[in-house]
Amino acid sequence: MSTAADNASANAASRPAPAAQLDLRGTPCPLNYIRSKLALEKLQPGDWLQVDLDAGEPEQMVAAGLSGAGHRVLQEPLAAEAVRLLIRRDGDPPPAASGEAGGASLA
Repeated sequence: MSTAADNASANAASRPAPAAQLDLRGTPCPLNYIRSKLALEKLQPGDWLQVDLDAGEPEQMVAAGLSGAGHRVLQEPLAAEAVRLLIRRDGDPPPAASGEAGGASLA
């Protein structure tokens, strides 16, 4: 049976480079989750976000919250007390502009 670390290593060569990176080591919960979620919202669907976190509760809270929201989360160990999450943003692209900045006209 493969582990998350095995999956991350196997996918390392085939996954694209992250579009953004955050170093949240030392950042307390829930700020690390909030900052990760806000950073993902700025990315296009399919883009990858790299987040470095403290191992343990921060890693578990961020990974569980973002995977529960439908994003793909891969984990890689960094050091004895740190982990790297690679998160692929899920979701639909923003809707195309309709040609009018405000949508409906008041006229």
